[in-house]
Amino acid sequence: MSQSASSTSRAWSVVIAALGINLVLGSLYAWPIIGKALVGQWHWSKTDAALPFSISTAAFAFTMIFAGRLQDKVGPKLVALLGGLAFGAGMFVSSWAHTPSVMALTFGVLGGMGIGLCYSATTPPAVKWFSPGRKGLIMGIVVAGVGLAPVYVAPLTTALLKLTNDTAISIPNTFAYLGVGAIAAISILSLILTNPPAGYTPVPMASSGASRSKGPVSHSRDVSPSQMLKTRQFYQLWFMLLLGASAGLMIIAHLGTIAKEQAKFDTSAYIAVALLAIFNTLGRIISGGVSDRLGRTQTLILAFVLQAANMFVFVHYTSATMLLFGACFTGLCYGTIFPLMPAAIADYYGVKNLGMNYGLLFTAFGIAGVCGPIVGGMVRDAYGSFSLSYIITGAMLLAGAALAFATRPPKVAVEPVPEVAQSVR
Repeated sequence: MSQSASSTSRAWSVVIAALGINLVLGSLYAWPIIGKALVGQWHWSKTDAALPFSISTAAFAFTMIFAGRLQDKVGPKLVALLGGLAFGAGMFVSSWAHTPSVMALTFGVLGGMGIGLCYSATTPPAVKWFSPGRKGLIMGIVVAGVGLAPVYVAPLTTALLKLTNDTAISIPNTFAYLGVGAIAAISILSLILTNPPAGYTPVPMASSGASRSKGPVSHSRDVSPSQMLKTRQFYQLWFMLLLGASAGLMIIAHLGTIAKEQAKFDTSAYIAVALLAIFNTLGRIISGGVSDRLGRTQTLILAFVLQAANMFVFVHYTSATMLLFGACFTGLCYGTIFPLMPAAIADYYGVKNLGMNYGLLFTAFGIAGVCGPIVGGMVRDAYGSFSLSYIITGAMLLAGAALAFATRPPKVAVEPVPEVAQSVR
């Protein structure tokens, strides 16, 4: 096998391993099934049932800051392994949690930190093996794992909950099984993750089409986190992520309840979750490739406007068919932010410090994880429906579109970070 073929094979093995890890991490998005069980079996309020999910997304996001820095320094393998152990342990010990506050610590804090560690170790090594013109596509493939996971996790979780009719142990047993499986799978896949060796030439584009792209061109300098924080574009991207993620997370966290109450779609609510996940995955892959040509912010504007329109009419999805349409459309638009945001950071500030730079940006997702689900739960508990929450999140999406329209790549040159050769990890 030639050196080029060997490098290509190794590059794609890293992408596949990263995709596999994210498939496991996507257990987070089976929460609509678990949350509905907590409301129906343990009689938690909608707000209480949303709390562990919200804490998990917040812990996930804020862990990305130091996890990204750790990944940049020691490589992805160790960070992913530690994350898998923490995530699996958080799921497993949730089997002993019987109150919202305790589950917020187990599933929320510990599990969320594990997700942050793993997630920070998947995208950076994968994108470093490929040429700049493929950043969007590769990121789209890697993060597609998180979006696709509910396709198997939702029916699996539903089946695990039905293994016993004893409501006192069905939920704890489900957490235990999912936790053990997560530890085993991530521990194996983490061994494949590695950064390219010093002096490595990225896998080239399959064609020269990218050279004619109207999309973003990779920044020629690698910018440190402190330098990035001095630029206006970072804060524009941060608020775009906050506004864009809140709507999707609100729907994801409450989709099981929305399906039951608004569309009388109860026993097969997991179908809505699975379809949302499939279209979430499609949104990640398609938007990543499209943005390599069209541009990151242009693609985000389109997604935000379409998602806003969907949110404004979501209250009218009162049949199973319309509810499924709304869930699919939500997933398609929501998925776009996950390849486009790290790709934009890489475009503007380089890939050398992508782990920590994206970790800092991803704190916006943590805030969104609190805003979206908690606001949705509070509105439902106060008014008896989610109608007002659809209007609120729709307005947030339009604000995000306006912000994306005003965002331009940094024009002022930023001092480069000295290159330091990295060994293969």
